[in-house]
Amino acid sequence: MQTDPEFDSLVPAQSFDRRRFLVTSLGAGFAAAVQPVMAQTAISTDVAGLLAGEVKVPVGDGEMVAYRATPAGKAKAPVVLVVSEIFGVHEYIKDVCRRLAKLGYCAIAPELFARQGDPRLTSSIPDILANIVNKTPDAQVLADLDACVAWAAGQGADGKRLAITGFCWGGRITWLYAAHNPQLKAGVAWYGRLVGATSEFMPKYPIDLVGQLQAPVLGLYGGLDTGIPLETVEAMEAALKQGNAAARASHIEVYDNAPHAFHADYRPSYRKPEAEDGWQRMLAWFARNGV
Repeated sequence: MQTDPEFDSLVPAQSFDRRRFLVTSLGAGFAAAVQPVMAQTAISTDVAGLLAGEVKVPVGDGEMVAYRATPAGKAKAPVVLVVSEIFGVHEYIKDVCRRLAKLGYCAIAPELFARQGDPRLTSSIPDILANIVNKTPDAQVLADLDACVAWAAGQGADGKRLAITGFCWGGRITWLYAAHNPQLKAGVAWYGRLVGATSEFMPKYPIDLVGQLQAPVLGLYGGLDTGIPLETVEAMEAALKQGNAAARASHIEVYDNAPHAFHADYRPSYRKPEAEDGWQRMLAWFARNGV
């Protein structure tokens, strides 16, 4: 099974053109590129007591589809943005939202690739990267996440108690968003790439933004991750120690025997002990930082 490299692009937010949204519905099931699913380990969370399903979030150039799960009848639930892997908002990401909602959070996972294409329907990881992920501007992603916060607040959630978590590609976005939104209270990045070669479309990596972090981030990484070498994790740890207050309050936990995507319970990479420990650390991190 291939790992999920985080290839992203960045353009100024004001340069966005109005364009057609190619994804207007999330459908059901798991992404084609990760079939067959490890059904014996894939976690399935029911919707009892929840308000859960697709929503449309107004953004600058139209409406973006997202998955929202929140406790039914609960006002002012804290908001957690859930950022997907390169595979988009498929069943695993939806289930993560439901798990969080069962704990009292309003969790929202936007389809951040909606303008570029539907990675859930593409069976080739190189095609997803080349044709969808690489063409999705980071600045667009950050603006879309801001729109989700505003939408959730408009629906009665507490946008002032705001956290973000993301997986693989979403892990890198988590670090970027922590340097973007001063209202953020906490971030938890699951194995997001930290360093890399920059380009016109990708001028910044998390290590370049340490001095701009607005909220502390918990990084959860695998010691056996071949796509994110340990030396890059160690470089990030060193940079955090020399950063601003939010950076110094951040922490990276490395699971020595875990590969990339160790939380992905529907894939062979899943490692139950590390995934469960990371989940508990995430919840404690949110609570410690007021979310």
